[in-house]
Amino acid sequence: MYSHISGASLHELQLWKVDDRVHLTQNGCPSGFSHGRDVVAHTRRVTSREMCFVDGLPCTSLERTVVDCCLMFTVPQALILIDHAARLGADLGMIRAQCAALAGRNGVVALRRALELADPRSESAGESLTRELLHRIGIAPPEVQYSVLTPLGEYRLDLAWPERKVALEFDGKSKYFAYRPTGEVLFAERQREKALTEQGWTFLRVEWRDLFNEVEFKYRVLRALNRGAGAGSAPFRRSAAG
Repeated sequence: MYSHISGASLHELQLWKVDDRVHLTQNGCPSGFSHGRDVVAHTRRVTSREMCFVDGLPCTSLERTVVDCCLMFTVPQALILIDHAARLGADLGMIRAQCAALAGRNGVVALRRALELADPRSESAGESLTRELLHRIGIAPPEVQYSVLTPLGEYRLDLAWPERKVALEFDGKSKYFAYRPTGEVLFAERQREKALTEQGWTFLRVEWRDLFNEVEFKYRVLRALNRGAGAGSAPFRRSAAG
């Protein structure tokens, strides 16, 4: 049956920096037949609860697919996958139970760390990567999809530190080119930012390239947070316990 990255593709999960080989899982040894060079054969028991059909094709379940993929992934790759799976209704409790049963196995650390950071409210791969980077560089976690009421209506912020009135928005192409004409989206975005700025909010706009310049990213975020703190406030960092 299709599994791992191939299973994730069938479930239409977001993937980042993966290969395009076909992954199959079988309960028994595949020695009775051969696979092409673009096929990766895995041998591991799959229970009936961990099987399903997607578009008529046999596939590992959503939760099992997430676990199998994350055992091969880095933490950022795993978080993107888990956040999206959670948005699609994956049972995180079941995934945590499978993670606990795999203690000591190669790759389980990435799965565990991604589960600790998982949040189904994260609406894009870019937001997931931003949250993972904030955690890795030691900045206190923001609120996800934070709502603010203004005279022009209620607006949601991708990521926010309400006590400092700092908003971080991830600007992916889909934000401006999907669903509505770009001109309408840009006008609505200007109105939204104006309404929030008049209430004292500071905006940080982040693009994909910003996530790969960690020093500059950290400087921008801390500068905005410490400016929002006001004179005499302590620098804004994640607590040691966090």
